[in-house]
Amino acid sequence: MPLALYEFLPRGRMTMGWNAVGGISLHSALRLGRISNLPTVWTNVIAGIVLSGAAVSARPSLLLMLSLSLFYIAGMFLNDAFDREFDRRDRPQRPIPAGEVAAATVFACGFSLLGAGFAFLVAVVYATAGGGCWRALAAGALLAGMIILYDAWHKSNPVGPLVMGLCRFLVYVVAGLSVAGTIPSGLLLAAIVCLFYLIGLTYVAKQESLRRISNFWPLLFLAAPFVYGAPLAAKGGGALVHYLLLLAAVGMALILIFRPSGPDIPHAIMLLIAGICLLDGMFVAGQGQTLLAAAAVAAFLLTLGLQRFVPGT
Repeated sequence: MPLALYEFLPRGRMTMGWNAVGGISLHSALRLGRISNLPTVWTNVIAGIVLSGAAVSARPSLLLMLSLSLFYIAGMFLNDAFDREFDRRDRPQRPIPAGEVAAATVFACGFSLLGAGFAFLVAVVYATAGGGCWRALAAGALLAGMIILYDAWHKSNPVGPLVMGLCRFLVYVVAGLSVAGTIPSGLLLAAIVCLFYLIGLTYVAKQESLRRISNFWPLLFLAAPFVYGAPLAAKGGGALVHYLLLLAAVGMALILIFRPSGPDIPHAIMLLIAGICLLDGMFVAGQGQTLLAAAAVAAFLLTLGLQRFVPGT
């Protein structure tokens, strides 16, 4: 996979104005929300629905994607707002330290988006027959709380990667409860596998400003999908394809981290983030959902493509 795939376009290409939300430009809003990573949220939702045993119907699926996308974007906005002092020192190109937008505006947008995401969640769980209603809403409230906790306290938090992993874990739980009202063991196991993967990914992301990996053992969490997926891959078919694609993506990320000329941690992070789509594709393929599994590959490619325009970190 050529490294040119990850090169960003010059930021001057994305300077269209947008004054609809507190004077934030389109360029700043897209970067604050890391919208290039949204396809990974969409595949999380589809995997959660499939693993819950419910049918993948267009209306609830799209509403859940919208709801949880808003949760994600809100978390990214709040991440920049809470990290503003760190970014002034280490990442002055981020929108707040660069003077593109005020921290108060980003806080207001972040909490508003979180509220909007929860409102859409209320709509979908009460409109879906068999939905978990209060269970799904409780899980959504917990997800909102975990997002705020992570954003407010992750730089000095030794269990920050676990908190981030729990945020993704809860996306599967919210999706499953919203349409089925229960959390089958298969869904729970897959969510735990993604949690482990996110612990490894988030640990790598926390080293971005250091430009090096200080400890190697947390990278072992990235092996969880391959332990889980080995029996599925042994059966062949779509699960094997997704297993091998994810193995290639994680392998390429590790090559970037350990390359002799020095680690390229930002591009490794973005590749690992996109790999979430392939992990979901393996989950879905294991349930015999071939078309949805193929869509997960498309989501992986879409994430990589969008990351060329909007950095995923």
